[in-house]
Amino acid sequence: MLQNKVVLITGCLGMLGRSAVAMFLERGAFVYGCDCLPPDQFSEKERWLEQYGEHRLVYRQADMCDESEVRALVEDVERRFGRLDGTYHNVYSNGWKPILEMSLEEWEYGIRGTLTSTFLLNKYALPLLIRSGGGSIVNTSSILGQVVSQGCTAYGAAKAGVNQLTRVIAADYAQYGIRANVIMPGNFRSKELLALESEQEKAAIRRCTWLGRSAEAEEINEVAAFLLSDASSYVTGSLYQVDGGFH
Repeated sequence: MLQNKVVLITGCLGMLGRSAVAMFLERGAFVYGCDCLPPDQFSEKERWLEQYGEHRLVYRQADMCDESEVRALVEDVERRFGRLDGTYHNVYSNGWKPILEMSLEEWEYGIRGTLTSTFLLNKYALPLLIRSGGGSIVNTSSILGQVVSQGCTAYGAAKAGVNQLTRVIAADYAQYGIRANVIMPGNFRSKELLALESEQEKAAIRRCTWLGRSAEAEEINEVAAFLLSDASSYVTGSLYQVDGGFH
């Protein structure tokens, strides 16, 4: 499904990102990963380079809220691979306080890390996607972009903004062969963290989720792999709830 596609994954050192890098490499993609952390935090990189080859995986440290760094990131993708077939954006920042307890600085931090980073990546990746003959944009939002949770002030507003921004991009650039979709995860964990869930946490999840458990990161990324592949060639402007029935 992803054979020989060039995919840019942001937030690639988080739970979703690490899982996505491994999955996409296994399925034949060329992966350009970035995160705000230095390369020595990418513990799997050397193993993956040895397994898949240096031409298949690139990592770059970048602040996705810094316009000049985002521009340089996309320029480097083009310099190394000559094209871009898809983006998978997983960068966010928290903003969990009731509005009367939230400062302007905290609000701006929550909006910038989640919504502004999405704006910047999409803004600078779109021209390369268009020059490459079209492609797929996948932006990670959250079920909390639709469902209200107390205190979810900046985070909820930013994730709702990601939903609408993505749909507007889908409408504006479909004529260029661009597809843009959103994944809205519910509660998910890495396999290691799932094993550490307490019985109290598991009971709480069962009460509010039809499938009665947290997702594994790989289950979220299966949807991303579909949306980044040609199998989803007639899918755009959609919001995918990957939440076990929570919504």
